Amino acid sequence: MTSYKDSGVDVKKGAEAVNRIKKHVESTFSSAVLRGVGSFGGAISLQGFKDMKDPVLVSSIDGVGTKTVIAENTNRWENIGADIVNHSANDVVCQGARPLFFLDYAASASLNPDVLETIVESMSKSCIDIDCALIGGETAEMPQVYKEGAHDIAGTMVGIVEREKMITGENIGKNDVLIALPSNGLHTNGYSLARKVLPDFDEEVTELGCTVGEALLKPHTCYSNTVLKIHEEIGLKGVAHITGGGIYGNLSRIIPEGLSFDIDKSKIQNLPIFELIQSRGDVNEESMFEAFNMGVGMILVVEPGKEGAVLAGVAGSYAIGKVV
Repeated sequence: MTSYKDSGVDVKKGAEAVNRIKKHVESTFSSAVLRGVGSFGGAISLQGFKDMKDPVLVSSIDGVGTKTVIAENTNRWENIGADIVNHSANDVVCQGARPLFFLDYAASASLNPDVLETIVESMSKSCIDIDCALIGGETAEMPQVYKEGAHDIAGTMVGIVEREKMITGENIGKNDVLIALPSNGLHTNGYSLARKVLPDFDEEVTELGCTVGEALLKPHTCYSNTVLKIHEEIGLKGVAHITGGGIYGNLSRIIPEGLSFDIDKSKIQNLPIFELIQSRGDVNEESMFEAFNMGVGMILVVEPGKEGAVLAGVAGSYAIGKVV
């Protein structure tokens, strides 16, 4: 007699995994969350936003990508959940939205409850940091679709913002100042190239101060709380999250037609991990700037005269150029 388990799907392990992650998920709940884990759909009340004149929901969906290959090879999953939450929060805050709720997706050939719990615990901690509820998700066990040991991690973030406070980029003008917020590494982009160039994750590299794997697994920096505070106190005209496509590809998305930008490349505070990738792989500069953030995690656009307040209020930030 053939069972579901014989085909590669272990229902009992799935139930165990859900039971183990339940406490982490519920740690993110506020009084606005109406249904618990296992309700087929997450439910959240908008009663707390009834005083908003014109509330707008801003949503984003993304994945961690092949960064999970490094986590698999080093058996270090503790920041992978944070990666997807932080990446997603950074995306919605580009329009001034504060995170409201998050939904996750975790798929593998066969579920490993230890790995799944570690990932979801990391998601939950990051959700708490930005006052966001993890209200639902999906764990999928798909042998043959994924190779054994591999994990695919993705998520959806929904944020909320008053329409009149949205950051749209529409009023960006000539001579507006571009301010860089530093990254701590690759974040969640460029890993296919990085893994090709740096295949030994256990290698100790003096310039990095750690192993290659540790440098590549540094969690995606979350800028959400910082950007919301700066926008509330000073006012931002545009925000670009520097992900796949690099500085040029992402900043171009928010600059109005008829304008461009002038980046002073000498001011970019490059990181040792990018220098190592470029030298080891003999990667040309154009490819580096296409694949990686090069040490710039986010770029804020402010009108001239306001840059001083932003620089004083955000540690490590620096002016990188202007709109032309």
